[in-house]
Amino acid sequence: MDITDHFATIGGIRLAYRACGPRDAPPLVLVHALGECAADWDVVIPAFAGRWRVYALDLRGHGESGRPGDYSLELMRADVLGFLDALALDRVDLIGHSLGGLVAYLLAGDHPERVSRLVLEDVPAPLPRERVVPTRPDGDLSYDWEMVLAVRRQIDDPDPAWMDRLGRITAPTLVIAGGPASHIPQERVAELARRIPDSRTTTIPAGHLVHAAEPHAFSEAVLTFFEQAKPLPSPSR
Repeated sequence: MDITDHFATIGGIRLAYRACGPRDAPPLVLVHALGECAADWDVVIPAFAGRWRVYALDLRGHGESGRPGDYSLELMRADVLGFLDALALDRVDLIGHSLGGLVAYLLAGDHPERVSRLVLEDVPAPLPRERVVPTRPDGDLSYDWEMVLAVRRQIDDPDPAWMDRLGRITAPTLVIAGGPASHIPQERVAELARRIPDSRTTTIPAGHLVHAAEPHAFSEAVLTFFEQAKPLPSPSR
């Protein structure tokens, strides 16, 4: 099954995305980690594309999407919401990894009517952490370094309101933890799950890059969850 590349203009920003699967299938949206892009999901897209129309986005400042110089987690959340509106995707299943998981849970908390089921891959609860200024890698980058600095500042010192968003999520949620090999403190992943009303947790001890290191185990965990957590009827809007 072919994965095709597309572009959409959302709020004046070009967003690149990849699509795969039947056009009339239910939509599944994938949101990547910091410094990654839509192609990061290629290893697992075939597992989902038989039953879903899969959309994998390049967040602003990443990959082939625009680099407007204005970056925040809230803007990325608004971009994803604008993408759903532009493609007339009323309700979606949503998977987010790391940074993409933060964007995903902000969207699910602010607009619970748009998310049927939610998967968060090795995403910590939004708690303050020691601030470390990252060093820019040498050479050309596939992302905007200014974006990294902007979102790292937010992640290091998160808005306390983000924690409240977790309690407003109504979608059944699967939290996938990467286990002891992950650099993400696993107690913070567990705290994230505790804050979401209808959540369950599974650990795949592959480190932070769960879906890349263990694509089969990741896909099986997600597919099992989707089968068990039937989406709720669409609320009136």
